[in-house]
Amino acid sequence: MNGRDLVRSWWSVGGAGAARGLRTVRAAWRRRGADATGPVRARVPGTVREAEPGLGGGVIRFGRSELRILVAVNGAVFWGWDGAGPEPSYALAGACPEPDPRAALEPDTDGGWRVVAERVTVAVSRHGALEVLTPGGVMLRRDLPPRWWEPGDGGPACWMQRAEVPADARFFGLGGRAEGPRLRDGTHRLGNGVAGRAAEGAGSPAPVSMPVQLVVADAGTHLLFVDNPWDGTVTLREGAEGAGSGHDRVGTSELRMAGGPVRGWVVAGTPARVLLTWASLTGAPALPPAWAFGHHHVREGAGGEDDVRRVVAVHREGGLPLEAVHLGCGHLDGRRAFTVDQDRFPKLPVLADELRREGVRLVSVVTPAVRAAPGGAVYEEGTRRDAFVRDGSGEVVRAADRRGEAVFPDLTDARVRTWWGGWYAERAEQGFTGVWHTLDSPAPVGGEAHNVYALCLARAASEGLRDGAVGGERPLVLSQSGWAGLQRYGGVWSGEGAAGWPGLRASLALVLGLGLCGVPFSGPDVVVGGKDGSSELYVRGLQLGAYLPLLRTVAATAAGDRPWECGARVLEHARAALDERRRLLPYFVTLAHLARRTGAPCVRPLWWAAPEERALRDCEDVFLLGDALLVAPVLEPGVERREVRLPRGRWYDTATERVYEGPAKVLADAPLERIPVFARAGAVVPVRGEDGGTVLEVWAPAPGRSGGGPVVPDGGDEGAEPEVERYSVTWSGPRVVVRREGEDGAREPSRPVRVRGLGRSGGPDVAAPDQR
Repeated sequence: MNGRDLVRSWWSVGGAGAARGLRTVRAAWRRRGADATGPVRARVPGTVREAEPGLGGGVIRFGRSELRILVAVNGAVFWGWDGAGPEPSYALAGACPEPDPRAALEPDTDGGWRVVAERVTVAVSRHGALEVLTPGGVMLRRDLPPRWWEPGDGGPACWMQRAEVPADARFFGLGGRAEGPRLRDGTHRLGNGVAGRAAEGAGSPAPVSMPVQLVVADAGTHLLFVDNPWDGTVTLREGAEGAGSGHDRVGTSELRMAGGPVRGWVVAGTPARVLLTWASLTGAPALPPAWAFGHHHVREGAGGEDDVRRVVAVHREGGLPLEAVHLGCGHLDGRRAFTVDQDRFPKLPVLADELRREGVRLVSVVTPAVRAAPGGAVYEEGTRRDAFVRDGSGEVVRAADRRGEAVFPDLTDARVRTWWGGWYAERAEQGFTGVWHTLDSPAPVGGEAHNVYALCLARAASEGLRDGAVGGERPLVLSQSGWAGLQRYGGVWSGEGAAGWPGLRASLALVLGLGLCGVPFSGPDVVVGGKDGSSELYVRGLQLGAYLPLLRTVAATAAGDRPWECGARVLEHARAALDERRRLLPYFVTLAHLARRTGAPCVRPLWWAAPEERALRDCEDVFLLGDALLVAPVLEPGVERREVRLPRGRWYDTATERVYEGPAKVLADAPLERIPVFARAGAVVPVRGEDGGTVLEVWAPAPGRSGGGPVVPDGGDEGAEPEVERYSVTWSGPRVVVRREGEDGAREPSRPVRVRGLGRSGGPDVAAPDQR
């Protein structure tokens, strides 16, 4: 698709016009409203006329439309109306998976048709309702026939589709949503907006919006992906059970799109299987370099090379670990994109090499806005190449930028994307080992291209940095916005979000939501010295960030580079949080490798391993970090103890080694110096030892039980996948025995082992009942 053929509108999505854009969408629906008179024609599929079975499914033809059903070999089910196929797609990683030869279209009752597959049965009624059932015949979802409103002038047709889910179902996903992770009743915008506006409510656009729903119910878990990047809304309403009366009210989802194809995918199974299949469709997550799991500090402003050195020095003086410095727009030449200001950064490659020897990397900001002024190499070359976005009349789209008038590369065009990606080689030549994109869903780029623009920008950056990488080092690409499939190229920085304590809660929801949509590497910005915050808020934000995949701090003021100016106590707590983060680096690296292989998010909701536990589905202020750790952040001011829900099994408080038996609700101490963190009995957690090597921290299993876990060391930048080390943990009399399992049998681990919880391996200190 060529983006210049799309209609552009400044007020269509995001930015200051987000609310106006939503009103525009609603007004368009009212105009196209509802009857078939005038310039708009309403249409429904009609009734079944015939069917054409094929490999993995087939085509069902109705009076006014046709439906294609395809079951892929990975178990995912594709459906597409009006001849829509699975390709082309921005979301898919390569070609559509091969059809499952065992699945076949066959007649069903009442004139309908069905496809029986290994994991699901798809039944289509004679009027076009599509029902997804478990192998045992229990409904997971039922999509009613779509309805189109087609303008008489031949423009894009609006369409809507309602769906029903079980009464006990809970909705998750839709990208990174501040109002999540469990999505409440209301209308949610499917349009990328400005970071920080997501907390304004469900009707506001999210920075990373994806038409991906993860629905969890007693009957099972399923994922629905509507493969359509147009702007739209989804209105959700949870169901209600009839308390034995037999009159349950089903949950509903109503999707309204401003255009584009009516097509999508459904994946059913356990949460782990669903995310594995989703990754096989949309691509394995990119593997960040090992240093990316450390502490990043963002330095904005107009300072020069000495200012960057000072930032590193003050962290060293304060004993604060630091792995990367992110430079904002202040380090760029004001007129030219990708060009460093030579007056303030005359020897940037030398600075980068100097910092690299100290273990600190440089990461550069990049914005797709190109200043439309003579003298800029990117602007002049882009003009010669006809590389910038044009509107429906053929004019280059221009917008007001803080530096003047700006234009935008048409990144939906593969030719332009290759050209733009070549400019990232300049970043690598200057010594940068990564980039962070900002304003990457520009409002002037409207229509179908808006929501996928950041995805295309991330692709250009990933390919450009990979080609220009120094020494073969894996690059880091961070996006502010994105769409389905973004994980193939990098992660997401979600920004500061809303101010104050609500923003802290929202930041956790964003990370959980993105993980359930296939993006495992993300995190918020922790503001140091913000005028809207407090020392307590900063400390609690840093403690939460220490257990999220991406940890970035941002200096709101010059003093923000020196946390100790907030007081010695704050410095002590900040140092403790960052030291714990550095200690857990081998565990984060392991989780990143597992995410790449399995699609499982690093940060997981509490119900991840037990979605059938209803009480866990509604718990939103506690999360799992991998399989081994449970983290209970403090999200409100003045809290020194907090209630924590524990899933089934034995858990240790990592600070006190006190043991608890779940399922339970327990009260845990949460003094300002730490937040409650629990380790699963039997878990193996790789941590950084005092000498910098990896130590296996093993938590004693419950008596008579066993445990274990994987460890994946970083394989460097050679590109080879490192071997997964698998360890077992068992009791041998009074001793805990740790073995490394392999094809040739079990053997002693070559890494140091530290067993914890031995003094508490008997009965639990607390066995609180599960208060549902």
